[in-house]
Amino acid sequence: MNKHQDQRSRSAKPTTIHGCAQSGDLPLFQRLLRDNPALLNERNPVMAQTPLHVSAGYNQVEIVKFLLDHPGSEKVELEAKNMYGETPLHMAAKNGCNEAARLLLAHGAFVEAKANNGMTPLHLAVWYSIRSEDCSTVKTLLENNADCSAKDNEGMTPLNHLSKGPGSKKLQELLHRHLEEQRKRKALEACSETQAKMDQLEKELSKIVGLHDLKAQLRKWAKGMLMDERRRALGLNVGARRPPHMAFLGNPGTGKTMVARVLGKLLHMVGILPTDKVTEVQRTDLVGEFVGHTGPKTRRKIKEAEGGILFVDEAYRLIPMQKADDKDYGLEALEEIMSVMDSGKVVVIFAGYSEPMKRVIASNEGFCRRVTKFFHFTDFNSEELANILLIKMNNLTEDSLLYGFKLHSSCNVDAIASLIQRKTTEKQRKEMNGGLVDPTLVNARENLDIRLSFDCIDADELRTITLEDLEAGLQLLTQ
Repeated sequence: MNKHQDQRSRSAKPTTIHGCAQSGDLPLFQRLLRDNPALLNERNPVMAQTPLHVSAGYNQVEIVKFLLDHPGSEKVELEAKNMYGETPLHMAAKNGCNEAARLLLAHGAFVEAKANNGMTPLHLAVWYSIRSEDCSTVKTLLENNADCSAKDNEGMTPLNHLSKGPGSKKLQELLHRHLEEQRKRKALEACSETQAKMDQLEKELSKIVGLHDLKAQLRKWAKGMLMDERRRALGLNVGARRPPHMAFLGNPGTGKTMVARVLGKLLHMVGILPTDKVTEVQRTDLVGEFVGHTGPKTRRKIKEAEGGILFVDEAYRLIPMQKADDKDYGLEALEEIMSVMDSGKVVVIFAGYSEPMKRVIASNEGFCRRVTKFFHFTDFNSEELANILLIKMNNLTEDSLLYGFKLHSSCNVDAIASLIQRKTTEKQRKEMNGGLVDPTLVNARENLDIRLSFDCIDADELRTITLEDLEAGLQLLTQ
């Protein structure tokens, strides 16, 4: 307690709970509280301070300790705020009451609490230290990881508030040292988080078969974004990245929609997009049936997709092959989408067959300026289809028809690929691609049911799909 506070404390007549909290009269304080337990968090007039505010601000350690360990059913409000939005820890910090500050922090007081002016306890402790040349409360707050870079409502950090007064050099050295330590600590934490995010990305990419160029691009985006996180953790200011709009070109079943969903998760994970939602639309979701209908309809879908990805499937259907007599509104829908692509509010992916998509590219002179990444989804070969089947069986969710089932150990990549190669034609594989896998598995499960007898009691046999079942599944599918 400083001299001025000590004088005020001796002259005060403790007749109220707040007066006792100020003077440190513990016996009378306890008696008043015993007679009226509701006084525990009582607010005083004008300042709206609780007894904890007052005792912390006058460093009445015994009163503070009693309040924090109050045995009654009602507990003291550790984060109560007075008329200025200050907590008891603010009061201890602004008056250099180090012992009270230590007690409050030991009981879980929030070291980054902000008053109405945005100041944290560290801001106020710095002000006190400048006037008194006593850095003890500042040291206590820093030992409890108070943020040296926290800004008040005027954008000022505790360091910014330092003046050239007595003791400020010592204070500057103390704050600068802790600021550098905090930056290093944040950088190490960011490093750990970055690795975890990259591991999650690789886990998602492992579910995608083929598409090596696209995977390389996704890794590049993720690495760049996560490196920016590291830069910011070290206090560097770097410009925000904006993901490019894309076109996914390829036949049905080549994984365009699935990749869009993975991309949504990735862009959200690394902080490019605020959400991971992917809004899937086709011509019927965008194009109206009469004049004035298409614009509002398309804008509603764009609004729905904001913060995430707008995935326009079969985008070539927006531009008809031949110009009809009546106006086709598909071009209007495309122009509506184009008008928001520079806003940064949504990432647009146009998907469809490679050849018909050329109509879309040629229909709008701004298309290639806005859509800067084109990815070609090639047809899957037998080995890739076998890998897709195995990945699907290894990542079953509870809503899957195959949940609870497994493949026999003989169902390896080579065996399944050989089976697909023998039982399907190149034309069938090209037309169905990944769409061949789900119905094959469903058919295989049905064959398992037919193959087993009702008296089968082997739990493993009841849930194991064999090569024989897969062959029957493919046979039924390709008839």
